[in-house]
Amino acid sequence: MADDPLDDFLDEIPTRAHRSARRLAKTVRAAYPIGVPALIMKSSTDRFGAAAGYSFHLGTPDANLRRIASWLLTGGAANQTTLLKLTKRLWKRHGREDVALAALLLANLNHTKLNTEPWSLLASLISKKEPAEALLLSIEELLRAGRAMPSEALLIEWCDGKVILGHLALLTIHVGTTRGERLSEEIAAVVGRVSVPPGDSLLGRIKARLTAP
Repeated sequence: MADDPLDDFLDEIPTRAHRSARRLAKTVRAAYPIGVPALIMKSSTDRFGAAAGYSFHLGTPDANLRRIASWLLTGGAANQTTLLKLTKRLWKRHGREDVALAALLLANLNHTKLNTEPWSLLASLISKKEPAEALLLSIEELLRAGRAMPSEALLIEWCDGKVILGHLALLTIHVGTTRGERLSEEIAAVVGRVSVPPGDSLLGRIKARLTAP
């Protein structure tokens, strides 16, 4: 009997799988439920996930997702382009686990080798409407991995761009300031122009905090 079914499953995947983003996407989808008893509630969590803006929500623990990400990053160290394609594919499939795993990959890709910029890449992935949790997951993972905050020029571009990019800017600045980042007068001014949902929304509260005198 296997001591760790997730490790056993991943150990059985051939090395060549790391050369195909399509195959890796199928592999991690099969890995999400392994060792997760809460999946007996799959139907209700799927409904919850759909309501939250995800295509599915299986309830895979964060620790398992980090183990899967570690397996991907270790096995795909020489295949950064494949990992980048996988990140895009996972975000497009948009299960809750997919988005969380994409955030982990995004934060730990070799962006120097790929000639990519992580914040701009994140902005290119998101759709017109995203769950706030999905954006927060990515922002927090990027900062946890030691990535610098986006430049003020990029934050201003987001604030003055599409609505969803304004929301990305609000959430990024919010997380940054809770970590001790200073908010410049210029950024504070453009934050006030970001459109947020009416009423007592998370984004509305964040905007109010950031623009308070």
